[in-house]
Parts: sequence; C-alpha cells; structure tokens
Amino acid sequence: MTVTDLTRLSAASLASKIASKEVSAVEVTTAHLDRIAAVDERVHAFLHVDREGALAAARKVDNGEITGPLAGVPIAVKDVVTTKGVPTTAASKILEGWKPPYDATIVERLKQAGMPILGKTNMDEFAMGSSTEYSAYGATNNPWDLGRIPGGSGGGSSAALAAFEAPLAIGTDTGGSIRQPGAVTGTVGAKPTYGGTSRYGLIAFSSSLDTPGPCGRTVEDTALLHSVMAGYDPRDSTSINAPVPDVVKAARLGKNGDLSGVKLGVVKEFAGDGSEPGVLSSFHESLEKLVKLGAEIVEVSCPNFQYALPAYYLIAPSEASSNLARFDGVRYGLREGDDGNRSLEEVMSLTREAGFGAEVKRRIIIGTYALSSGYYDAYYGQAQKVRTLITRDFQSAFERVDVLVSPTTPFVAFPFGSRTSDPYQMYLADLFTIPTNLYGGPAISVPCGLSEGLPVGFQIMAPTMADDRMYRVAAALESAVGSFTPPEL
Repeated sequence: MTVTDLTRLSAASLASKIASKEVSAVEVTTAHLDRIAAVDERVHAFLHVDREGALAAARKVDNGEITGPLAGVPIAVKDVVTTKGVPTTAASKILEGWKPPYDATIVERLKQAGMPILGKTNMDEFAMGSSTEYSAYGATNNPWDLGRIPGGSGGGSSAALAAFEAPLAIGTDTGGSIRQPGAVTGTVGAKPTYGGTSRYGLIAFSSSLDTPGPCGRTVEDTALLHSVMAGYDPRDSTSINAPVPDVVKAARLGKNGDLSGVKLGVVKEFAGDGSEPGVLSSFHESLEKLVKLGAEIVEVSCPNFQYALPAYYLIAPSEASSNLARFDGVRYGLREGDDGNRSLEEVMSLTREAGFGAEVKRRIIIGTYALSSGYYDAYYGQAQKVRTLITRDFQSAFERVDVLVSPTTPFVAFPFGSRTSDPYQMYLADLFTIPTNLYGGPAISVPCGLSEGLPVGFQIMAPTMADDRMYRVAAALESAVGSFTPPEL
C-alpha cells in the first residue's frame, strides 16, 4: 500500500491490517511520520516529533512483544500530557525544553497497548484558549482553510487528524477543548465522564474540570482509543473506581442505524441565539435524520445553562491561579533575572512576566482576584452554587431523555485574529460545551454537515458514567450523514 493509502485508513482498519501482517507497524508509523514531514510546515500541528521513539515502539509490535486492539496504530499526544524524556511544554515559554522524568498514566496505557507516539501537538498555552492562537510557539492552521483556526485549546491534535498526520490523538477538555476543535476540523472528539480517565501526569489548568479524552476521524476509532486510555487510577484522587462503559460495543451497535426507543433532548436554552444560520441548518437536518432512525425528540429546559459561561470563567481562572503558582523559576522551567543581585520575589516576577503569555496572565489575574479576601464568597463561591444548579438541570433532564443534543459550537472556524481583540467573543466558542464540564458528564462532537464549505459539529451529552449512550447516537448519526474530507494540502 502507498503512504497515502495508509494515512487515509481508519485506526480500526490499520489495527486489523497490522494484526493480520498485511502491513507492519513500522510501515504504518513511517507513513505517518513521512506525512508529517511533508505537510506539517503548513499545518503546524506538532511542537515535537519523536521519530526514533515511535519507530522503536512500532518494532516491538512487529516483533510480537505487544498485542492488543490498537497495537501498532500511531497516535499524537497533546503537549499538556507528560511524556518521559520527550519535551512537554504546555505550549508555554515557561516550560520550554522541559523533559518530564515520568509518563502520565494515559501515556503509560498507550505504550502498554503498543501505540507508537508520533509526537506532541500544539495547543493554546496551558490549554487556555479556543483557537490555538495563544500558543507561545505559533498558531496551528486548520487543514480545511489554512487561514482559519483549528479550534482550541487542542487545535494541534484535531488538525493532525484532519491533515492525515495521525489516525488518532489525545486531547484534554476543560471547557470544550476536545469537542470544539473536533467540530471545526470535521473530526470526532469525546470528553469522557470526569474521573473516567486519569489526570495523573496532566499539567493542570483547572483541576475540577480537566478531562483527558480521545480524538479520531470516526466514532468507532474514538471509542477504541477511549477503551484503551480510560479506567481507574489510584494515583488520581478523582479517578472513578468502576468499570469503563463498553463504548466500543455501543459505537458498533450505533453503526446499524437503529435508534428505536432513544429519546433525544433538545435544550431549549440552546435554541440558536447567536448561532450562525448554517450551523443551525446542519443541526436541524441531523435531527431529522436521527428521527428517521427511530429516535424521539423531546424539548427540555435547562434554565441555568445560561449562567454556565460566567460561572466557568470564575471557576477555571481561580483554579488556574492556584495551579500555575508552581511555575516560579525555582524548581524547573524558565528562570529570568537570576544574576545574584535580585531577591527571590524579583526572580519569580521576572520569570512569570517573560514565561506566561497574555491570555494566561489574564486568567491568573481574574482567578487571583476572585479568590482574594472579601471577594471569594461573592465570586468563586457564587459560581460554585451556579455549578450545582447546572448539575441539577442535567439530572432533571436525564430523567426524561437518554441524551441531550445541541450544536457543538455556535459558528464554524473563524479567520485568524478575528476574535483575539475581544476575549468575550473568543469565550463564546465554548458556549455549548461548558455546561457538561461543570456537570462532569460525558459529551462527544461528531461532524454533521458543512456550512459555507466548513465543518459543523453535532454535540451529544450523556449522564455521568453513561459514555456508551453518546457513542451509540454518534455512530448512528455518522452512518446517516457520512464523512467529510478537507481539500488536499
């Protein structure tokens, strides 16, 4: 098979061909490394490519040392996930060149599954952003239109999939950073139940929200990766000690296109205010397709969803201001002004000024203010109360329906620079995704159409630990609408 053929195959197909010895894991990995070399100068999906490490892992599979459902299938990993001996920077100057001495749990599981890690993907600095324009190492370009954003914060992972540089990728989702990039690049992105995937080894942004998850080009591929990376981890105090839902079985069941008896809740508060007409059109056409597959549409009201955005932008920055206090130039990472004539406080100030970008500084300042004496109860405390109300909205809705559905984003990929001058307009990209993070349940984005030639995402939200439900509906929709391929680079 040619390099082009191999890079266009699904992860499930690649795994089957590797297992049957039709192709070798080294051939598959080399094909993707060559694709990265050919196109990533234009896409800039990767911050670091680990050619030697990936090929060494592939050889272990070919030698029969490792077997498994995804053995030999290469993967890209977001640069916020620690990888032993491989640069991990969270796309920040403050961690430039840092090589972790240990692997994150999810990286350990990828290696145990025999999945060669191609490299680390670009992102908004410390996962703070919705466009990957806030990377300290330059923006990633959307393969559908190189002049537009690939979403964020995990734009590098989604762009790598859309550009056929990797068949699978790892992302993290704090307020939509897996689903939103998936939507605007025409790929699949899933946020598992909070605690369903380990946060051990994740460079923390907002600890009560951060959720590692799988990214793929098909629902089945995404489910296969989900099953590999998920599961209890005693090193993560928030990890759920319970069996992983059978998401692969659910995805394969959904492919038969039968949704008889499934109730889909359309959120009244997400009826379309502020959404582009093309996005709404694709969403409603997809609903009609799901109804033809046997699903029942039920309108539900979640009145507190309207407060999700302001609540999130108090909770997440507050937790970020605490988590990022560790980056002080003392233990590791960048150190500025250490000439022997400055105090520790001066060195810390100079380090953080030089090492953090504008968006990170903005969120640290907001979070520190919200947590400060005299304001904690008025801001952070109130936001947590709103979070409880949003959780109750979800619980009430799931008493009536099996899943909730909405557009993933209010708009398609926007041009670079069009929203960076107004942070609020940038934050609106996560309008439909944030409620799920505050609740802690799973959600997935699957391509559902095109608007003006650009992909539109369809979001499916499920109750906590019912990740399999969303995969079943997503696979059914995928079978009804088909796939969407960007123009050749």
